[in-house]
Amino acid sequence: MKRWILLLSLALLVLPAAAQIETPYPSYIQTQGRAEREITPDRFWLAITVNERESKGKITVEEQQQAMIAALRELGIDTEKQLRMADLTSEFYRKNAAVATARYQLELHSAADVARVYTALDRIGIPNVRIERVSHSQLEQYKDEVRIEAIRDARRNAATLAEAIGQQIGPCFYIYDSNSDILPRYASNTVLMRAKTAMDSESAAIEAEPALDFRTIRLEYNVQAKFVLKE
Repeated sequence: MKRWILLLSLALLVLPAAAQIETPYPSYIQTQGRAEREITPDRFWLAITVNERESKGKITVEEQQQAMIAALRELGIDTEKQLRMADLTSEFYRKNAAVATARYQLELHSAADVARVYTALDRIGIPNVRIERVSHSQLEQYKDEVRIEAIRDARRNAATLAEAIGQQIGPCFYIYDSNSDILPRYASNTVLMRAKTAMDSESAAIEAEPALDFRTIRLEYNVQAKFVLKE
């Protein structure tokens, strides 16, 4: 019993002292900043599939491979550095006829090159081409820049709200950045090829260079921050 009375007495002595301790920032404002940016990719990885089925067995995979490499080199593409074989298989059907299939990955550095490759391969009978993924050579730099824009937006929001009540913001003492694991959004990796046409004086359609339509890389980040309020 005496022990409980002693503990209670100590608590009564400590509470008034604790009540006199002030928090470091008794008056503050918490805001959220947001920033976004769309980036046009400058790195494209194409998946190219070559098989005998497309030619109904008339042209071997080896012949198609040679034609593909020749067509790419004509476009100025370094096939030794930018083209690599992803897979080589054989599929067997009812009559034990083997149909070979070769899969390649091609790295390109502009949307214009993608359009030219689509056209060139389609002309030699290799239509099975798709964009596997896209990126940008300075993606990490852009991600940092967008996050910086987000924290600056949070500061602007705080300053605007503080000014509305006749106050100003002081130092920022808290930042919550939850964007470290957020990946860019790729709205679509699908490439749509459409032929541009121009009309001459006789109103005849003339086929021009194909156009390339694709979605951009979208970066969007949010940051929370707390700022000291001062008179």
